[in-house]
Order: sequence, then structure tokens, then C-alpha cells
Amino acid sequence: MMVFHQVSVGVLLYALFALCSLHWGSAFGVGASQNASLIIDASGNSSRSIPDTLFGIFFEEINHAGAGGLWSELVSNRGFEAGGPNTPSNIDPWSIIGNESSIIVSTDRSSCFIRNEVALRMEALCDAEDSNICPAGGVGIYNPGYWGMNIEQGKTYKVVLHVRTLESLNLSVSLRSSDGLQDLATANVIGDASDFSNWTKVELMLEAKGTDHKSRLQLTTMRKAVIWFDQVSAMPSDTYNGHGFRKELVSMLADLKPRFIRFPGGCFVEGEWLRNAFRWRETIGPWEERPGHFGDVWKYWTDDGLGYFEFLQLAEDLGALPIWVINNGVSHNDQVHPSTVLPFVQDILDSIEFARGGADSKWGSVRAEMGHPEPFQLTHIAIGNEDCGKKHYLGNYLKFYYAIRDAYPDIKIISNCDGSSRQLDHPADLYDFHIYTSANNMFSMAHQFDRTKRSNSGPKAFVSEYAVTGRDAGRGSFLASLAEAGFLVGLERNSDVVEMASYAPLFVNDNDHRWDPDAIVFNSWQQYGTPSYWVQQFFKESSGATLLPATVHANSSISVVVSAITWQSSESDNYYLRTKIVNFGSNIVNLTISITGLDSNYIKSVGSIKTVLTSSNLMDANSFQEPNKVAPVQSMFENAGTDMVVELSPRSFTALDILLDPTILPVYKSYI
Repeated sequence: MMVFHQVSVGVLLYALFALCSLHWGSAFGVGASQNASLIIDASGNSSRSIPDTLFGIFFEEINHAGAGGLWSELVSNRGFEAGGPNTPSNIDPWSIIGNESSIIVSTDRSSCFIRNEVALRMEALCDAEDSNICPAGGVGIYNPGYWGMNIEQGKTYKVVLHVRTLESLNLSVSLRSSDGLQDLATANVIGDASDFSNWTKVELMLEAKGTDHKSRLQLTTMRKAVIWFDQVSAMPSDTYNGHGFRKELVSMLADLKPRFIRFPGGCFVEGEWLRNAFRWRETIGPWEERPGHFGDVWKYWTDDGLGYFEFLQLAEDLGALPIWVINNGVSHNDQVHPSTVLPFVQDILDSIEFARGGADSKWGSVRAEMGHPEPFQLTHIAIGNEDCGKKHYLGNYLKFYYAIRDAYPDIKIISNCDGSSRQLDHPADLYDFHIYTSANNMFSMAHQFDRTKRSNSGPKAFVSEYAVTGRDAGRGSFLASLAEAGFLVGLERNSDVVEMASYAPLFVNDNDHRWDPDAIVFNSWQQYGTPSYWVQQFFKESSGATLLPATVHANSSISVVVSAITWQSSESDNYYLRTKIVNFGSNIVNLTISITGLDSNYIKSVGSIKTVLTSSNLMDANSFQEPNKVAPVQSMFENAGTDMVVELSPRSFTALDILLDPTILPVYKSYI
């Protein structure tokens, strides 16, 4: 992530907004109504296609978005590696059940997994019939997951653990309430010493007989023994497409119909230091063999169950193109010189072969072994993240660019350097543009790309990170979303020079707000979209649609931006003309709309829809208690025609979907 661009008028606009805020207040008043007109040219003479990839999503491992979120693994620090390779080590968040007279727990380097050697050694000092009798329920260890595990009655959970002991084993594996008192599901692992003298993988299916959203996993025994544990996992059996993703969260992504997913960061890709950067090789293969790593930018450990393969799989599940953001030998604090960067280049070439190579290729065969013999559709590579201007970025960039272009000439390569206001001094297919700013600045940037030089051959913009931040946004305000809506309308209108756009960040675990605001907020069992999430819903039909010329005539005091598209519903096959209108001002606007080049008979008498996003307070936000406090409201649009007057509420985002009759539009239909 994240860099801040400001526009030259920002300070003045922000000052004006601060004054206006005093008037808008907590329940803002409405000024006198104003009049404006809109002319939409629907003749098809000046229409153009919007890129198929215009709107997508950006995932970064931040705010526990993946670990404890999108990835359904319930156990935190499942391999006991988070405390580092030296033993004894910290086993947090694992805790001990029992006291020093009944149990001793430590770590050692006895694991059977070469890339993650740390295992947990548990010595039970008590017994059921000894002078040192175990407490009721036994002694052992428990893991609370990521601020509690969501265990729900009737659902099944797969628990996997690797265990070794030199004595007979009688182990209780249970899902229990947060205080450990209620048994939600239990299975016993029993065997002779010979059964477990070597590391043994145990798989259990536990069906919950109760519900607790902050449960924990317990491993306990009533028998004196020394037991080693490693790679302990618990996951719900019901995940998105069976691929390990949390269903509710991915469903919210799918509802956006994203055309691409940029991953895995952001700053997460770079690391504060290269030693902690995301390394794709360490995140593939069997989950037990992945060493995990400490993300030193956002300051938490990830077991990397959500790895390179899983990101590619997620993109495929969503029907989205994967945008692989690679480390180019540059972190926040150290850099590789271009003369020594070639091993990093080869590493990325290998990653592309993993994604795209045949099942008989070196790295494609690894992908096939993971259950995906067919190649993934990897067509875009971003070289670095926010690294433009760093000492070795350009030199390294060129090494990566020419190596990738030579091996995979079809892959589109994305530069970190902004080419919106001046020509790049290096080759690229797209360039990154990031913007985090105030609400007024963001709204004014609806015209950011109006001035960008048009070129048939030059690189296009990838607005891969945008959001209103700071006091205008809080943890996700209506004001922020309204400004972002204006910005996105501007991107849509300028989609001849803007090819992709995505909001950032995508997710936040409500227990770990390292960055606010975010599009989707969740805890172990709930989730909701912020107003910024709902704004993105207005644009989910725009990619691949047809943009129509739309011109607003209004005096300078009216803050309205407009775009118009024609699109076809994939669900009903209906054709619509959609007009999106952002009224950023404090007055009602009576908008007279004229659609030229379209006979009124082309518009169906019923079936048109009006969708409005607004709220009574600029700083209104959604929450677990009120998840739809700020959300779009749909109604039938009764007066649809080629000439109409629409009243726009103050500070509102309106979409008008006018239902067209394609049976009498053979010519018009051809360009929709």
C-alpha cells in the first residue's frame, strides 16, 4: 500500500468543506433547490466500449484480512512457528490447561517438516489414578484462534493434527466454548505406543452440538505422557467452492462481479525488510510444509495457508483475472542492486511457470500436484508496489520487464510510476495510480484523467488503490463513499485512458483495525459492507459495457457528475441504459434529462429501476448492529422516457436503469 497524492486545489477545497460541515451538521439541512440539465447521446455515433477489466478488487494481507478472515483456518499459529526458529519459543496464542505441577509445555526442533522444524512438546505429569491426579477434564493446551473460533451447531469441522509419543496415547480433541466449560464437539484419539512412535497425521470430523462464536480448540489428556504436536488445523468443512475460503466473505466479493483481483499487496509484498517479504515458493505445496512468515509491515504472523496458489484459485472462483504484484528486490528499507537482481527475476519467471506452465513443466507439475492440472489465466504482472523513485527501482524494473516480455510477450506489465500527467521514461503496458485523500479532494478528482494525453499505444492507468481517508472517512462514512462515487464516475468517463480500478483496503477484521476505512468489516461470524462497498455495487455492470456521451449543463455552484452506459443483464438478458448521478452538493437538484438518438418507443413502459444511496448524516456508517444503515434503496422508476425530470436529493448517489426493448433495436443493440 500506500502513498498519498494531492491535487493542487485540495487545501482550499478542504477548508471550504470544513466551513460547510458546520452548516451540514449532524442532521444536515436542505438548501434551496437548483436546476440543471443532462443530455445523453444514445445514437451510438460517439459511444465506445468500456474495458472488460475496468472494475475489480485488491486484496492485501492487512487487518488480518486473510489470516483470521478470508482464509477459513481457525487455528492461529498452527505450526508453532510464530515464535521464531530458536527454541524454547513463544507459543502465543496457545495457552496451557493445568498448572506447573501437572503439565510442562515447551518447544523443540523435532518436527518432521523440514521447512518448519519447531514442534510443541507437552509433558503431562499427572494421571487418572496416580498420586498426582489430573484435574477434571485433564491437562493440555488450547488455541482460541483469531479472537475466537466461530463454531455453529450442526456444522462439521475438520481437525487435523500431527502427533508423536513414545507411550500409549489417550488424547481428547475438542471444540469448546470460550471459557472451556461447554463441550461443543469431541473426539478421542487412542492408540498404543507403536501407533504413534513416529509422527502420525490424525484427521477428525467434528460435528458441533452447540454454538459459540468465540470458541477454542483443546487438546487434553488424563494420562501421564510426553506428547509432541505439530501442524494443528481446524477448518469448517463448508467453504467457498470447497477451496478453503470463508463463504460469506467471498460471496460479498462475488456480488461485486470483480473483473480482476490484485494480490497479495501492497506493502505486504515489499516488507519493511526483504527478509520478511512475501515469497511465493514458501506458500505453495502441502499446507503442513509451509513455513509461514512474519509480515513486518502490518506486524503479525501468517501461516501462509492463503498462498500464491490460493490467490490464483480465488481469482478463478470469482471469474476474475489475477493481477500478481511481485517483489522487485526492493523493500521499505533495503534494496537489491540491479547487478545482483537476476535471481529475483528468475524467481518470478518460475512463479509465472507455476501459474501458466503445462502440467509436465517443472513448476506447472507442482501446481498439478496441488490439484489444478490446467493452467491459470495469469495475464498481468505488477512490478513492485509504490517503489517508483526508489534508488534501484528503475534499474530492477527494466530487468524484470525485458525478461518477462521475452518469455511471456502476452503478459501486460504494470509500472509503479504515475503516467497520468507526464510520459513515462520506460516501457509499460499500464501504470499504477494510488490516491488516499479527503472527501472534497476525491470528488474533485472526478476530472483527474480528463487532462491525460490520449494515445492508442501509450500505457493506460491502473488506479489500483483509492479511498477517502482521515477524519472524513472514520471507519467508513457515507461522506467518503459519496466522494468516491464521484471519482469512479470520472474513471468510467475516462475509461479510454483508465483500464482498471480497485478500492483499498478490501477487508478489516474488527479486532485489528490497522488501517481504516475498509470495504468489508468482519469478525469471527458476522460481516457487513461499509458505504464504500455499496458504492462499488453501482459499478459492477460497467466493465465491458458501452459508454454514452453525457453532458451536464449547470452553473458552477452545482456539484454534480454524471455517466451513462448501456449494459445487458447476465441474469435476465435485459438491456438497460444506466445513468449514474452524484450530487455532492447540499441542495436538491432538479435534473432535466434528454436522451437523444433514441425513440421513446425503444423504452419499455415498465421495468425501469431507480437506486439511491444517501443518508441523513454525512458521517453515518454501518455496523454489526445496523449493517444496512447506509445502503442502496431500489424503487420502480415510473416516468422513464427520452425526456424526464428527476429530483436528486442533496448529497446522494442515484442510478437510473431504463429498460430498453432490444427486439425493436437491431442497430442499437449491436453496440450495447
